[in-house]
This record gives sequence, structure tokens and C-alpha cells, in this order.
Amino acid sequence: MRSDLILRVVAKLLIPFMLLFALYVQFHGELGPGGGFQAGVIIAAAVIFYGLVFGLPATRKMVPDALVEAMVAAGVLIYAGVGVAGLLLGGNFLDYFVLSHDPVHGQERGIFWIEVGVATTVSAVMLKIFYMFAGRGLDPDDA
Repeated sequence: MRSDLILRVVAKLLIPFMLLFALYVQFHGELGPGGGFQAGVIIAAAVIFYGLVFGLPATRKMVPDALVEAMVAAGVLIYAGVGVAGLLLGGNFLDYFVLSHDPVHGQERGIFWIEVGVATTVSAVMLKIFYMFAGRGLDPDDA
């Protein structure tokens, strides 16, 4: 597919809008349908679309394996960090009310950071699965 000019141009036009939609789903998730899981899948779908059009080596240059693995850990740490912050501030694990002076603001802040952690982890895990399946049977230098 690397020689298909129309597909490459359309992909370069669509991918930024896919990522923008993922941000919309992420930030709108606490107010309506959506959230971290859906946003993470959309982010991963945009990168996987890039990989299908431009090839696995180009995708791994754009989002290296080390970054994907760091994102998995970072997302889990963000999620757990919100829970530990609740404990340190005198509440229960994942008790958002103690995260701000106003319980409503604390709830909003806690949900936001939980959703960021979920989106980070989900997108990284989906990309890792794609890298593992797309790179199987290839020479490690070519993948």
C-alpha cells in the first residue's frame, strides 16, 4: 500500500481528526457517553491505521516500542496514583472527594485523572498487541 498515493494522502488527512475525536471522547466522557477506554481505543486505531497504510517500520519510528511499554506503566501508575492520593489525603482508595477543597471539584479532578490513566493504558496495550501480531514472522531488524 505504500505506493497508493490517494490512500496515503487521505490517511494523513484523517489521522489528525481521529486523534481530535479521541480527545473529544476523552474530555466529554465524564459528562456523557465515552471516556478513557473509548478514547484509548480510538487513539490506538489512528496509529494502527497509520501502520496499515505506511507500514510497521514507519509506525515503530513514530511510536517506538519503548514508548508503548512506558505508556502501559504510566497509565497504571496514574490510575493507582489517584487512589494513593486519596489515601494520603485522609480518604479511601479512589475516594475522589478529598482531592480538592470542594467535594464536587475533587470528584471531577479524580475522574479526569482516572480516565487519563485508562486512556493511556488502553491505547498502549492495543498498540503493543498490534506490534506483536504485525511483527510476527518478520526479521527483528525489519519489524
